[in-house]
Amino acid sequence: MPSLLILIPLFGIMILNLPFRRLMHKAAFWFAFALCMIQIALAIHHYPLFWGYELVQLDSFFRINFSLDHLSFVMLLCIGIVTLATLLVTRHTVFDEKERFKFINLLIITSIGMNGIVTVRDIFSLYVFLEITAIASFVLIAFEKDVYGLEGAFKYMMLSAVASVMILSSIALILLVAPSTSFSAIHDAVRQSADSKLIILAMGIFLSGLLIKGGLVPFHGWLPDAYTAAPSAVSVLLAGIVTKAAGIYTIIRVVGSIFGFTDTVKAILLALGAISVIVGALAALGQNDFKRMLAYSSISQVGYIILGFATGTPLGIAGAVFHIFNHSIFKSLLFVNAAAVEAEAGTSDMDKMGGLAAKMPYTGITSLIGMLSAGGMPPLAGFWSKFIIIIALWQSGNHTYCVIAALAGVLTLAYLLVMQRKVFFGKLREGMQDLQEAHAGVVAAAIILAAITIGVGLLFPAVFKAFAEPVKELLIK
Repeated sequence: MPSLLILIPLFGIMILNLPFRRLMHKAAFWFAFALCMIQIALAIHHYPLFWGYELVQLDSFFRINFSLDHLSFVMLLCIGIVTLATLLVTRHTVFDEKERFKFINLLIITSIGMNGIVTVRDIFSLYVFLEITAIASFVLIAFEKDVYGLEGAFKYMMLSAVASVMILSSIALILLVAPSTSFSAIHDAVRQSADSKLIILAMGIFLSGLLIKGGLVPFHGWLPDAYTAAPSAVSVLLAGIVTKAAGIYTIIRVVGSIFGFTDTVKAILLALGAISVIVGALAALGQNDFKRMLAYSSISQVGYIILGFATGTPLGIAGAVFHIFNHSIFKSLLFVNAAAVEAEAGTSDMDKMGGLAAKMPYTGITSLIGMLSAGGMPPLAGFWSKFIIIIALWQSGNHTYCVIAALAGVLTLAYLLVMQRKVFFGKLREGMQDLQEAHAGVVAAAIILAAITIGVGLLFPAVFKAFAEPVKELLIK
């Protein structure tokens, strides 16, 4: 029953906020930890209880369609792993017990929203879970109530509100031609009225809203400020999975399951993907702030996902989904390391750092692994998904975009090497002699993510077949 992925965390939050607060404060971390581990296990094993279709009828009018397929399981695995890493970082960066309890509650609500996004099969329920995820994210970004956090949350809230209005308006237009809000009903209506100006308008408005939530260029204005200003643990969550679940996955699901691949949709997505790859990489080159550089890097990496998906070929779609997984892991790893550095050095300004690997060896080594995977160096996981996307672009006849993707990979490696050199290599800066390695939980999160990056790269054929290749059967009709 896919709905249990929403109901169990929801009932858990209700129990945690009952009396016996002191006991519940201590239990919250372990409850969230158990939820993450169970979700990861279910996603890996495709447990039969959670496979298939489910209809929850709340009354005679409102129904929620839940269903799980290969793409859902890939996303649930990403959500579980990134939430677990965020939880470990939270325990060692949010020290006040009451504040940590509030943070964990918000983290669980965010995971409920994302689980809903990847399991529902009707467009209005999708909108509801998008809003749950967005609202919880606003609060998390502003959690520390500092000026920068409030500013980042405000920008995200304003642009996300615009996106929400666009999505809701699009749903209203769709209901003028479709008999219900289910994906299948809308898909049939779109096929029957493919040339309808109303359908084309609704599709354009809906995709524009999702592009804002995904942070693609030119809709990326909120993303660098939100990632940089958010508490370190929140940056891990946002960069690792929130924007991918709320924006990129939803684009893949809506285009693949509802609107379909038209030549116009392919051309627009290819152009936006290429622009995001280039602009994100060039902007990252000029950054001095550790987290801000990684934020622009996320824009660039998401561009690769869109490029692969926009080919409309089985190989390109499989590569795009595989890169969603890989990017969730190595970008979470880099933001975990940024959290470790910021907590110990007291700054995220790379010009004030240098030689930190001597004092923080585990952070330095795992950061190097994440950087090489993001830069597309074999045999790490990031290499394989980028390589597949580049091949798919070439085979589909998009030779110019193929060259752009390949050259942007060089830019990616360049700015990440600059980051590694400024932060971890060279001589230790004055005033940093008393620096220590990060807390055990943060180091554990980094080691787990680094191990996944290495393991997926070394076991690429089996992993790709198990988690990415079946997706092509879902999306190609």
